[in-house]
Amino acid sequence: MATSNLSSYNTGPFTLSGIPGLEQYHVWISIPFCFVYFVAIMCNSILLYLIVVDHSLHAPMFFFLSMLALTDLILSTTCVPKTLSIFWFGPQKISFPGCLTQLFFLHYSFVLDSAILLAMAFDRYVAICSPLRYTTILTPKAIVKIAVGISLRSFCVFVPCVFLVNRLPFCRARLIPHTYCEHIGVARLACADISINIWYGFSVPIMTVIIDVILIAVSYALILSAVFRLPSRDARQKALGTCGSHVCVILMFYIPAFFSILAHRFGHNVPRTFHIMFANLYVIIPPALNPIVYGVKTKQIWDKVVLLFSKRSQL
Repeated sequence: MATSNLSSYNTGPFTLSGIPGLEQYHVWISIPFCFVYFVAIMCNSILLYLIVVDHSLHAPMFFFLSMLALTDLILSTTCVPKTLSIFWFGPQKISFPGCLTQLFFLHYSFVLDSAILLAMAFDRYVAICSPLRYTTILTPKAIVKIAVGISLRSFCVFVPCVFLVNRLPFCRARLIPHTYCEHIGVARLACADISINIWYGFSVPIMTVIIDVILIAVSYALILSAVFRLPSRDARQKALGTCGSHVCVILMFYIPAFFSILAHRFGHNVPRTFHIMFANLYVIIPPALNPIVYGVKTKQIWDKVVLLFSKRSQL
């Protein structure tokens, strides 16, 4: 009987209301959202196409870059289309299974993005600090192991969140004051104790990502140390420019995400409007910036992009 009652609690849809307090501006907010989403889809698709069809780009760095592009497509497409429908047509309903699916792919792709950034930092570290051992360290077998390992880690970190939400009874109002379903925001609507959701959703993912951040910081510190020992001033400036742009993109990815996670746990005085706006940044800005920064700053990619469009213009 208890199981029957619990299942009946979880059959109804949720309603996503958008950004609280800015409902009258939703149509205007949708313009930059739509533009940035279009840029993310176009740039990541071009990047994936070039890496797949061009054999000269079948190298470890570009393999990780293609993983990042694919994950960015998943991250943005999981949330942005539903967000745009809210901005254009008002509050939108989402089924309970649909909500669980969205929150899983949102959090899974975020943790996977973080792991890929770490793998790319390690790739750059080996390439700059141990160039003679690059091909012996990053062999095809090692790359496959890294890819499988970070994918499984991301999966294992967030699968429990789906089960933790699925077990909850939702007998209150099913209005989510957000543009997408995310773990703690959905759990707070339950009419049951959510202590385990809060502590697991806060501690395990954030510790996983913090480890990534620390290792990325160590990698770039070692890279910068090697760069400053380069004899050529032009080579130092070029390397510093590339590393600087990478660090900016990494910060743009992590800062909004950490703010959103910490605001759920400790930020009771943070205005909800500001929180939701900030939470949307890490699902829309990094997927658009990553292919531009990592692509344009990589000469091989930029040359292929120029060649691709020059050929099309001649047709």
